[in-house]
Amino acid sequence: MRRIKLGRSAVGITELSFGAAAIGNLFTEVDPAQAAAAVDAAWDEGVRSFDTAPHYGLGLSERRLGEALRDRPRDAYTVSTKVGRLLEPLPPGTAPAHGLSEGFAVAHTHRRRWDFSADGIRRSIEDSLGRLGLDRVDLVYLHDPDDHEEAAFREGYPALERLRAEGVVGAIGAGMNQTAMLTRFLRDTDVDTVLCAGRHTLLDRSALAALLPEAAARGRAVVVGGVFNSGLLADPRPGATYDYAPAPAHLLERALRIEEVTRRHGVPLRAAALRYPLGHPAVAGVLVGARSPEEVRDAAALLRTPVPDALWEELRAEGLSAAPAGETG
Repeated sequence: MRRIKLGRSAVGITELSFGAAAIGNLFTEVDPAQAAAAVDAAWDEGVRSFDTAPHYGLGLSERRLGEALRDRPRDAYTVSTKVGRLLEPLPPGTAPAHGLSEGFAVAHTHRRRWDFSADGIRRSIEDSLGRLGLDRVDLVYLHDPDDHEEAAFREGYPALERLRAEGVVGAIGAGMNQTAMLTRFLRDTDVDTVLCAGRHTLLDRSALAALLPEAAARGRAVVVGGVFNSGLLADPRPGATYDYAPAPAHLLERALRIEEVTRRHGVPLRAAALRYPLGHPAVAGVLVGARSPEEVRDAAALLRTPVPDALWEELRAEGLSAAPAGETG
């Protein structure tokens, strides 16, 4: 599988990255053996970049990912994690609650506390290394600093820059579901990459306005997540979700029209959705979450599916999407 360097850093990722939120029990529990098998399947498919975060399952994702990668050659793969949420144990004697903890089906043994301070960033990475069982992480993102912009730029980013200079991490960036602040990171800091979820898809082209041109002009890399917009581009039907909420009628209609075009060209909609972001020169790879070997193999097969230029041309002619190279006309 093709591997791409992130900006000017020495860190590379494969064009398909394994998103480990799901094996942290996202929405529903995942059997430990199944979680390990999903990582094994990703490896067998040539995936060599794996993304996690403390937030995912209160550390469960990091622990499972680290265990699954333990016997792999360390220089053969890239691990990214995130900072901004510290996990703090509940006071002694507190009975842990059960049910969903901010979307994850885990016992509530810890609480998440936002912290973009320099000390918080360093502590978060140290904690992540312990859970992963690694002596280094390759890539660290500031995680969802939407409501903490001042702290993220004043303390969080400089802390990551120092850690990169010390060699503790190889590359740094920010990961968000919006484009405006990510564009500011590209413009005002020396991040190597940004992770943009859901804003450069067949349905949402907002990253084309400023984020992707800024990245291309500065030689920075963009990793795109949320290529299916949480479900609508995977299976457009009444009741499908868009950004984790019921899809508005006009977006469902548009997704169904896009699917009609992809069918005429003999391409599954999901294959087109997965391939679309990779057409822009600033995009280094796409990140797809999986909770089973079958889902991993499916994503890899979709990525290998040829998508003819005529499909993109018809989508553009119908006013349904931009060309994959990032043209806005």
